[in-house]
Amino acid sequence: QPCWSEYLTTRIEQNMVVNCTCPISDCHAQPTTAFICSIVSSEEIIAKYEKALLRGYVECCSNLTWCTNPQGCDQILLKDGFGYGAACSKCSWISCFNCNFPEAHYPASCSHMSHMTCAKCNHGFCWRCLKPWRPTHKDYYNCSAMVSKAAWQEKRFQDYNERCTFHHHAREFAMNLRNSISSLRGMPKMRTLTFVLDACKVLEQARKVLAYSCVYSYYNQDTESMDIVKEQTESLELHTNAL
Repeated sequence: QPCWSEYLTTRIEQNMVVNCTCPISDCHAQPTTAFICSIVSSEEIIAKYEKALLRGYVECCSNLTWCTNPQGCDQILLKDGFGYGAACSKCSWISCFNCNFPEAHYPASCSHMSHMTCAKCNHGFCWRCLKPWRPTHKDYYNCSAMVSKAAWQEKRFQDYNERCTFHHHAREFAMNLRNSISSLRGMPKMRTLTFVLDACKVLEQARKVLAYSCVYSYYNQDTESMDIVKEQTESLELHTNAL
């Protein structure tokens, strides 16, 4: 039993327990959950094992995914089949189910959001700030390839990038404002601020759409529908600024 306990504990800590088999080379039997729980006594290790089981289950189900809120959320989402999901019931974050971008990005398509990649190492990075999606990519800052040099030199790219960044910052302002107002709701005579909170939520959503409209417009300048998109975007921006 001590040998089994040490073996299973090591497998769990190395995140290799889901597919682990009997340590005897010719035996392919896999330990059951009941067996593992009867051998491993540490509650912390068992908790890690249960998380590994849940993680493996979600990864195996094509209609399930994790909430992608960058602030951290352990909620499991059910994919709706339309490319983006309903707001997370725990944190209200809206995830994209079709690509690795951390949030739903309508009206920009998934191809727009994943367009920027390094020509030398195929590393994906943020369209806004050029930082890598995963900080563990050690070779990014040492890569000698020019990162979209032509795009940076084009004034049109710079203009859209600045507008996109502005709307993201304005969205953060609305979020911070909503959080500040929420902290006041418990004070006497402050319960009438609900309409202000609703307005902040509308501002957040509008700024998000405007930011990703910049991405959409940048990659679709030559399409016939751009006049309508431009007109609608300008109208939305006008009303958003007024709000």
